[in-house]
Amino acid sequence: MTAKSLALALVLGLSVAATGAAERPNIIFYMTDDISYNDYGCYGHPTIKTPHIDRMAREGRAFDRAYLTTSSCSPSRCSMITGRYPHNTGAPELHSNLPASQTIFPEKLKDAGYYTLLSGKQHMGNAVKRGFHVFDNGKGPGRQENWVELLRDRPRNKPFFFWLASIDAHRDWQINDDAPKYKPEDVIVPPYLSDTPKVRADFAAYYHEVSRADHFLGELRAELERQGIADNTYVIFCSDNGRPMPRAKSWLVEEGIRTPLVVWKGNSIEPGRTEALASLIDLSATILDLAGVEIPETVQGVSLRPVLDDPEATVRDVAFAEHNWHVYQAHERMVRTGDYLYIRNAWPEQWTMGGETGPWFDSGMELFAAVEAGTANDLQRSVIAVPRPTKQLYHLPSDPLNVKNLSDDPEHVAALKMLRSLLDDWTEQTGDTVPKNPTNDRETVDRRKNPDHRRGEFPGEAAQATKINHPGPIRIRPSAGPK
Repeated sequence: MTAKSLALALVLGLSVAATGAAERPNIIFYMTDDISYNDYGCYGHPTIKTPHIDRMAREGRAFDRAYLTTSSCSPSRCSMITGRYPHNTGAPELHSNLPASQTIFPEKLKDAGYYTLLSGKQHMGNAVKRGFHVFDNGKGPGRQENWVELLRDRPRNKPFFFWLASIDAHRDWQINDDAPKYKPEDVIVPPYLSDTPKVRADFAAYYHEVSRADHFLGELRAELERQGIADNTYVIFCSDNGRPMPRAKSWLVEEGIRTPLVVWKGNSIEPGRTEALASLIDLSATILDLAGVEIPETVQGVSLRPVLDDPEATVRDVAFAEHNWHVYQAHERMVRTGDYLYIRNAWPEQWTMGGETGPWFDSGMELFAAVEAGTANDLQRSVIAVPRPTKQLYHLPSDPLNVKNLSDDPEHVAALKMLRSLLDDWTEQTGDTVPKNPTNDRETVDRRKNPDHRRGEFPGEAAQATKINHPGPIRIRPSAGPK
């Protein structure tokens, strides 16, 4: 080959490589902190202002039945980045670090030529740093203030993947001018909480942070459009767990375990909401699929790409979730299919709450005070009652707040039997186990009372669940679930 032909071949090769890179989609994964699914306008909230996610929901694909694998900060994130259930990650409890042996999808993207960046809240341990070119803590109270700058300064010769994780709306509240400020009369107090001035003020501050997360989503969208890359950039929006109030964060009922999930790509997705069941364990497979990168065998989720192409498509009939130690000890498991949600509790003697939902912040303190004073109603008392139910069955269309336990109702025995069987299969196939040495009880679990807390056995540890890749049940039949 002559020098001239070699030079021409190199030019052509570089052109092909550049074209291939340009055709691969960019991906922004925007995760909020501690926001329940129904605290956005596009999911039905009447007073919280979230115009940017509302617009993306109208223009892209909004999932109406998306579920987390756990409603707890760090294990939820570790589950998403691996595509594995919490007890299969080796990091199933709050503040547990992801083992270096676990496969993470951003590293696969990085190896495939993507420019990968994580900014904002991390909370997964140092092992995940290998998946990113840039590891940035973010700026501002929600850690979003430099995200547009990061988007502008990225390398332009590679497709990019940004993992952007806000602090909004995590306690303690920080109010600024980036979002509306809400009045007590704007607040919708859930019926299972005490409706007091302190509770309304607590929720009003929370509303502000929900709107602030939305504000920075709007700034990102505007920058994508300014750069002319919106039609080649997927924006995936979700939360890591429910709001930091009683009966939400760490709970396996809808307001704790169901998440907003919106996928937008400029004008490239045919608009439409979907009833397709989704689990956030599916995000890793979905993102790798969209990027044209092979999905590793360690991933227990499935790609949601067919649902992005067709809102009537179905990729799963059943979703599972778990509740492990989150300041308070717990071992609860949830299965969702058809119109039902079922919860099994191995330790009914333990409180069903996380640290933020106990009597340490205004909403929790007011609830505990009302129960102690005898002014709480039956529903409010049930939130902190001990012992807890060992089994719970809810019919979601007729009971969206999950307050009517049908597990002993003979009219729903078929649904109970089916969901119990699905959960049994998942437990066995994924290697879930109940620890034999719970680390604490409800008298000593608060870290301020128990600063020397030591972890006991992890769920799944006895079965070496970190080495198990079986996903458990995903599909049941073309039209699945009891009605």
